[in-house]
Amino acid sequence: MEIGTLIRELGGGMWVSAEIFILTLLFSLPLGLVVAFGRMSKIAPVRWISKLYISIMRGTPLMLQLMVVYFGPYYLFGMRISTGYRMTAVLIGFAINYAAYFAEIYRGGIEAIPVGQYEAAKVLGYSKSQTFFRIVFPQVCKHILPAVTNEIITLVKDTSLAFVLAVTEMFTMAKQIAAAQTSMVPYIAAGIFYYVFNLLVAMIMEKIEEKLNYYH
Repeated sequence: MEIGTLIRELGGGMWVSAEIFILTLLFSLPLGLVVAFGRMSKIAPVRWISKLYISIMRGTPLMLQLMVVYFGPYYLFGMRISTGYRMTAVLIGFAINYAAYFAEIYRGGIEAIPVGQYEAAKVLGYSKSQTFFRIVFPQVCKHILPAVTNEIITLVKDTSLAFVLAVTEMFTMAKQIAAAQTSMVPYIAAGIFYYVFNLLVAMIMEKIEEKLNYYH
């Protein structure tokens, strides 16, 4: 297979991987913040449910979670599963999995903020929501950025797990081409694609970190 053809075919799979990556972040980052609030809630049932959710998501394989999300509606409720649900199941599985990791990252960042800042904000007349979003959250973003970057880079590589639900992302495409051509070249090309993708992500996150340096 010519290099140009190989790149075009892998590029199609790369768009699917990028779609999984972007949509997972769009859903998991805010969901993780909600779960973090639940984890720190003073209401015991909410706190324990959030803790259990995080424990299950982090304690079981993502591949298993994807299969449960996809096949669960059929085995639990007898619902018909269409092929169009595959991508939706992948996004749901990735979002709820990564939300658990982001929740713990958020929690660590929020609990690292000195109590005195909350007290000072209260004296100045800030409400709880104003205190969090105007004073606490910007600092939390700065503190957690390295940990979030690590999770985001891991997410880029984890997109290859979509193959378990027969979603043809880049790695699945590389396997198909490699099997048809009996060649290692597609795997090498896929590795380069992943590396470049992660390099771009790392550069973007580094720029964001530089922008937040004024909090020092």
